[in-house]
Amino acid sequence: MPIGLRGVGKTVLLNRFAEIAGTEGYVVGSVEAPDDESFVMRLAGELRRLLLDLDRVRKASTAVSRALSVLKSFTYHFPDGTSISLGVQPLAGYGDSGDLTRDLTDVLVAVGQAAGDRGQGLLLSIDELQYLSRKELGALITAIHRTTQLDLPVVLVGAGLPQLPGLAGEAKSYAERLFDFPMIGSLDAADARAALEVPASELDVEFARGALDLLVGSAQGYPYFLQEWGSHAWNAASNSPIKREDVLAVADAVQHQLDENFFRVRFDRLTPREKDYLRAMAELGQGPHRSGSIARELGIAVESAGPMRSNLIGKGMIYSPGHGETAFTVPLFDQFIRRAMPTSTPRRRTNGRTPQKPS
Repeated sequence: MPIGLRGVGKTVLLNRFAEIAGTEGYVVGSVEAPDDESFVMRLAGELRRLLLDLDRVRKASTAVSRALSVLKSFTYHFPDGTSISLGVQPLAGYGDSGDLTRDLTDVLVAVGQAAGDRGQGLLLSIDELQYLSRKELGALITAIHRTTQLDLPVVLVGAGLPQLPGLAGEAKSYAERLFDFPMIGSLDAADARAALEVPASELDVEFARGALDLLVGSAQGYPYFLQEWGSHAWNAASNSPIKREDVLAVADAVQHQLDENFFRVRFDRLTPREKDYLRAMAELGQGPHRSGSIARELGIAVESAGPMRSNLIGKGMIYSPGHGETAFTVPLFDQFIRRAMPTSTPRRRTNGRTPQKPS
């Protein structure tokens, strides 16, 4: 389960895993965990598609039919009363207890048995895993653990922000033994240069040395930023090699593109107080920062800042790299928020006390 900040290529890796699995004969299901609706409903819909695909491969098998019936039982218990159309009767006693952990385990075991009956493996790819509730994440981990114990051909790959290992460990203590969590970060200078040079050279285009150094330095090694800087420089250059002047000419356009399509889409989802919290973080620099330092910058007690911090973690804007520490999940977000909010929020207190008006 690769983890890392926004824009480092986690989703690209998941897509590559799915592509490889498909070439190896696996059936592949992909789900992006939502931050504003039921993950379980999305998962059930994708499992329905996989089972119907298995059903179309050959004449329906008992295992596939049973899995469809278990899934039908499971979806009868969605909180909003909706269920999935499957054309089968629910299987009483499986997936219908109302306990998410038990029922999701029943479903994934049945789906794993159906895939095995077809002589195929099942790869389940889930992005943005940090948005799962503790209950949902715990149920998913338990279900996958059970398919492993039964030696069923089910593989889970996922990706998320850096807080995912901690969330998984809190949901189920054995999660760290069940999954690997490789950290994906920015590219070093050599790899960042190669990311630009190699595809360009395949089209007989080169970068002048100064231009390449400026591109790599501006993007700070983050893959998505490299894409944006490289794309704009490519389009701006009239011929090869792409020059330093070409890069300088697109700097404002790149910043505007990143601000509007990468940073602001996240920023605009925040409340005014949450924005103030992030502005206080930005005033302190890139981070990570101690929670107490942020609270002092805001001029409020640490306890008062706690709910804002929790909400921002839940929205995937910040994470805790260590006890009492807070950092942005979005690279270079401190620079953006200083552009978006040029004036920091005035401190409302000093040492926990409301300042006195001057006499």
